Amino acid sequence: MSDGAATANGSTNNLDAIKNSELHDSTSSTPRPDQQTLTLLPTLDAAAAYNTVANGPVAQNVKDQSQKTTSELSNLAASRQTPTTRTATGQELTHYHSFFSELLSWNNPRASAIAYASVVSFIFAVRYLDLLRWGFKLTWMVLGITIAAEIAGKALLNNGFATQLRPRKYYTVSRESLDAVIGDVNELINFFVIESQRILFAENIYASAAAAIAAFLSYYLVKIVPYWGLALIATTVVFFAPLIYTTNKELIDAQLKQASDIINDQTSQLRTVAAKHTEQATQVTKQYMGDYTAKAQALIKGSPPAKHAEPKHTELRQPELKTELKSDFFPSPPKEVYPAAPKEELEDAEPPFKAENEPQPLIVS
Repeated sequence: MSDGAATANGSTNNLDAIKNSELHDSTSSTPRPDQQTLTLLPTLDAAAAYNTVANGPVAQNVKDQSQKTTSELSNLAASRQTPTTRTATGQELTHYHSFFSELLSWNNPRASAIAYASVVSFIFAVRYLDLLRWGFKLTWMVLGITIAAEIAGKALLNNGFATQLRPRKYYTVSRESLDAVIGDVNELINFFVIESQRILFAENIYASAAAAIAAFLSYYLVKIVPYWGLALIATTVVFFAPLIYTTNKELIDAQLKQASDIINDQTSQLRTVAAKHTEQATQVTKQYMGDYTAKAQALIKGSPPAKHAEPKHTELRQPELKTELKSDFFPSPPKEVYPAAPKEELEDAEPPFKAENEPQPLIVS
């Protein structure tokens, strides 16, 4: 009995403690932990969303591509080294040969794509944007703002705003930087000069043939395509022709080898025929020279030159038909004698007509 009463008293005390704690929580001004969590939920959701976007697969892919692009641009810039190969004349090439070779070979595809997009964008900007007028407009607007700010500052504060923004020392270009730029421009100009001469003198037959075909097509396209269109076509061909070749190198090399074999066979055949005709012409020339030499020696010694037996030409003649003319072939003349007309009848006969007023002759015989 005593244990049951103790248990009942303990449960009653616990209920009173719970009620007192709830009453204290309701009257207290300090928020409970669940209320603090509800208050912080919007902030936690925004942070979680930002972390999801910033560290998600899309953001990670963007970071990876950015790092790869930066690395490829660095590799392209580092490729500007003077190559070890030389021209046919033994001259050194410029470092732009290595640079453009690396750029057009698409070994760094992101850098090559950026370069192509930049060139195409520049062509369209020159075509469709009036950059010169925009440059003049930007110039007079900037100068107008600086002049107005300077005048207003001096009028209000006795100190112009442009004067306050003016640097303590004007910017200048150092001699080292200028020499580097001039040397780089010199290398770029020499690149085009050397390549034009190598194409002109057919140092690389394929490059010269490609340049000839391009000039031939441009000669006809310039009549129907504007200059910016030709520039766009040329840029596309220059960038994508090496890419097509590197992608289908085995097939293209096989076709080029087959065409080269056919050309070599035809060339060797023509060389054989030409050698044969040359040998025949040489023999005929030697024969004639020998004959003329013999004749000249005979004339110098005083003896008539030996006559060469000339081939006899046989003439074809028609056979003569010999026929004997006999008297039986012709008819005999008539032997009948006609009687003579009487003279009296001829005198008495009158003329068929009589001339009237016949003029007298002027000269009498």
